[in-house]
Amino acid sequence: MIENYLLAELVAFGEHGTLAQTAAALHVTQPTVTRGMQKLEDDLGVTLFDRQPNRITLTATGKLAVTRAAAVLRANQAFVEQVQAFDRSHHVFRVVTTLPGPKLVVHHAQTTLPANLELDEALLADDQVVAQLRNAAATLVLSDHELQTDDVESRYLGTESLAVNLDQFMYQANQPSVTFAELKGLSFLVLQDIGAWRAIIQREIPDAHFLYQAQRQAFTEITQYSDFPYFSTNLSAYDPQAPAIPREDNRVRRPISDASAHLPIYGSYLKTQRHRVTPVLRALTAAWPAD
Repeated sequence: MIENYLLAELVAFGEHGTLAQTAAALHVTQPTVTRGMQKLEDDLGVTLFDRQPNRITLTATGKLAVTRAAAVLRANQAFVEQVQAFDRSHHVFRVVTTLPGPKLVVHHAQTTLPANLELDEALLADDQVVAQLRNAAATLVLSDHELQTDDVESRYLGTESLAVNLDQFMYQANQPSVTFAELKGLSFLVLQDIGAWRAIIQREIPDAHFLYQAQRQAFTEITQYSDFPYFSTNLSAYDPQAPAIPREDNRVRRPISDASAHLPIYGSYLKTQRHRVTPVLRALTAAWPAD
């Protein structure tokens, strides 16, 4: 069996091209790399290097071996990560979301959830949901997509509904609700990491300008000291970091009536985890606020 450290040395040589640079990258001595490469050739029974005075290069076989060795190292690392994640999944109930809103519900319902539940604060990409579940990297994923496969299923938890906070003297504010079309041409202050909502507002509001803020503190400060409209949802009531709007602020909250402003949120999980996940789903559903 070829040892991993030999494959790592070969891949490093393929990347750096010299024994000296390979040794420096691996924090070992050059003779150590030389002995390792000779041992690898002996173990494989092939010639991997063309040795010339003051120069050593890869043969065609050596180049193929570098490619294969890199693939083996990646597979070995994936093996380790998947086994560790599977073991972790039996001790930790890990929740991941694709939108920020459902995280607020999880935090709000914390006292009714298992003590071993951990919420990942980073948002997950939509196309990674199934992989996270199958790799045991997540026990439960909250997203706006319902999934039904041979091994994954979803349960509806509630709806996240979008609203806009407008200056009360704007004509759009003088009605019980607004449509995306009625917000045409306005400039909005928006948090950068808002999951699916970002594509929705950019698609649905004609000629709008979005002033994206990566930092929550900057978003809050600009909100307090400007009249820019900004968005919130029915889940924002659970947000302890929501902008503290002064009492004299002129903005009023108006729900957006378009169907695309209402996202059904689902909890997705492996069917083999149904018994474990069901109590958490019930707790989240009970904590979900009205639209």
